[in-house]
Amino acid sequence: MAAAGDTGGLLDPPDGAAASGHVVSVPLAGRGEVYGRLLAARADSAFSPDETATLHFAARLACAHVGHARRLAATEKIALDLQRALVAEPGRPHPNLEVASRYLPLGSRALVGGDWFETVRLHFGRTLLVVGDVMGHGLEAAVDMNAYRSVLREVASTDLAPHRVLRQLDALSAAEDDRRPATCLIVRVDPARGTAAYASAGHLPPAVFTADSPGQLLDVPVGPPLGTGFGGYEAVALPFTADQTILLYTDGLVERRGEDIDTSLARLAALRMTAGCGVPDVVDAVCAGLDAAHAEDDVAVLAARLRLRPPPEGAAG
Repeated sequence: MAAAGDTGGLLDPPDGAAASGHVVSVPLAGRGEVYGRLLAARADSAFSPDETATLHFAARLACAHVGHARRLAATEKIALDLQRALVAEPGRPHPNLEVASRYLPLGSRALVGGDWFETVRLHFGRTLLVVGDVMGHGLEAAVDMNAYRSVLREVASTDLAPHRVLRQLDALSAAEDDRRPATCLIVRVDPARGTAAYASAGHLPPAVFTADSPGQLLDVPVGPPLGTGFGGYEAVALPFTADQTILLYTDGLVERRGEDIDTSLARLAALRMTAGCGVPDVVDAVCAGLDAAHAEDDVAVLAARLRLRPPPEGAAG
């Protein structure tokens, strides 16, 4: 076969081409990679210099698009792998707490966003439940989400109150010039006292479900998103009983384009859970009831319920 760039000559034709055909072969190469070759063949006459120049131009365009598509696919894979690794296995809560979670990215081909959840074991049987949402989509949002999650784990290890955890997260994130803002909701569950302490950084309110009753949206003080440097977070402690399931979520679960957020939240609160359903069943029912599979944004859901331990053998009934 003649060298690439030969014009109008007789080249070894591809399978099925006439042996007497005229072929132009142009490599698709760029950035040190060869993606393939552009072949043009015809039997009646040789290619003119103008036609050959057009084929070379087409090859350069094709090479640029193929290279861009491959780089985009690689970036998407990194983002998807990062997000799946981060949300697939949150930290283990204490055995006295049953937890279930769900992450649904927007569309089968969409780049993931910054939605995440986490559980952190604390002292004295307490567990920290966290849901957050970094603004934006794609690899940058996923990287920032990882940064928020890493800082959270470090700050949470100091066993601060939820609003003080948010204060530390906000200050540390605001010091990073390129860090994207994020909303965040933190719940510190204390099974021994039967309480849950809530603190919010610009996040939607948590919901609580009990069997055969509509859900209840909790009134939690809302501070500014993380990364703004404004601070001003407050916490509220509420009773948490064994028949309740706490639900934390990101805005993709409830928000719908053109709909008032109060209407969206009312739809969530109107859901009812049947008696005897487990925590994973609650997550399934919420996602199905709000059609989360067809949401207009990424969806992250985290649910928790106190785990009742059987009394010791021989204990009085």
